[in-house]
Amino acid sequence: MELRMDSLTKCYGNKTALNGFTYTFTPGIYGILGANGAGKSTLMNLITDNVKRTSGEILWEGTDILKQGKTFRRLLGYMPQQQGMYPDFSARGFLRYMAQIKELPRKQSRVQIEELLVLVNLKQDAHKKLGGYSGGMRQRVLLAQALLGEPKILILDEPTAGLDPKERLRLRQYIGELARDRIVFLTTHIVSDVESIDGDVLLMKHGELIAHGSPEELMSRTAAADLEGVYMAYLGGE
Repeated sequence: MELRMDSLTKCYGNKTALNGFTYTFTPGIYGILGANGAGKSTLMNLITDNVKRTSGEILWEGTDILKQGKTFRRLLGYMPQQQGMYPDFSARGFLRYMAQIKELPRKQSRVQIEELLVLVNLKQDAHKKLGGYSGGMRQRVLLAQALLGEPKILILDEPTAGLDPKERLRLRQYIGELARDRIVFLTTHIVSDVESIDGDVLLMKHGELIAHGSPEELMSRTAAADLEGVYMAYLGGE
């Protein structure tokens, strides 16, 4: 299982949002770390084909994703940063709705929904309206919908934004369990979100990949005591 990006570039007029990004991803979790405007969201939007690249390639198993179309998109699970959900839906109802949008077989989706509600610890609250959920509970529902269809590539865009420390820790624990047999992207500007991941950290600045490696490797390279120090060393406190 391999997702390769080769010289991937995206320009908006005279502004270069992503510049020559090259990296090969295999199963595991990848923390994409950088300040707002570093190119993290642009990179994710290119993977999901929400925006058109200026140049470069995105290859899934050696074939450009543009040639694979819907076949590739079915491999994706996306958890957006914004909590755009219908407040009058229950969690179970929302997941059923999302399963229909993803065109999942009804029998398969029923089983998956109940399994996912257990996974994100919402089984007991699945009948309650989303409008009454806390921010952390809504984030867990969004994580569950991203997992519908058993995606091979999971994109989590700022998944802990706005959560209190307890909910942030709980969500990070869920995420850590998901990377055994899939590629998981965790984009964030919150250093603590990627500090304890069992995978690589990619640091981005002004649309460019400037460093990557495990947290331990990056700390060794910069003589930093923690990932916060690594962030400061590479990103200059952005």
